[in-house]
Amino acid sequence: MIGKMKRMLGILFLVLCLGFMGVVTASATEIAESDLETNEDFAEDTTYSVLRGNNLNFGTTSINKLASNKVAISGITQCHHVCSTVYLNLTLERKVNGTYSTYKSWKFTTSNATNLDKNLTVIVPSGYYYRVRGYHAAKDGSKESVSTLTKGILVK
Repeated sequence: MIGKMKRMLGILFLVLCLGFMGVVTASATEIAESDLETNEDFAEDTTYSVLRGNNLNFGTTSINKLASNKVAISGITQCHHVCSTVYLNLTLERKVNGTYSTYKSWKFTTSNATNLDKNLTVIVPSGYYYRVRGYHAAKDGSKESVSTLTKGILVK
């Protein structure tokens, strides 16, 4: 009888713990999703090389609402020294039906440089959230890279 009672209490405890974990997971998901957008007309993200690399210092992307149908996007790849190849990929993403996907993308490279920066003005349909994803890399022997991702801004 006592063994049965212990087993029942153990099962009850396990069920309560699993239920609590579901609540914590749902709250964490809600927080993460709310961090995807901003009410501002500007968003920026900078990522430094995790370990101080030999080549790549950092990458930065930004998006700025210019009008009800126009955004300015930019990206920078910054090196520690002159590198044989510097890479910058920019992807403008649009949120449709709750999911971000690629709207337009650009790939840039340059040789024997310490940085690569690009500024673009893009005409976009209004009424959507837009964000910029960046890929930044520097190669001088070995290749080092980081990624960036801005919050979404509403263009309306």
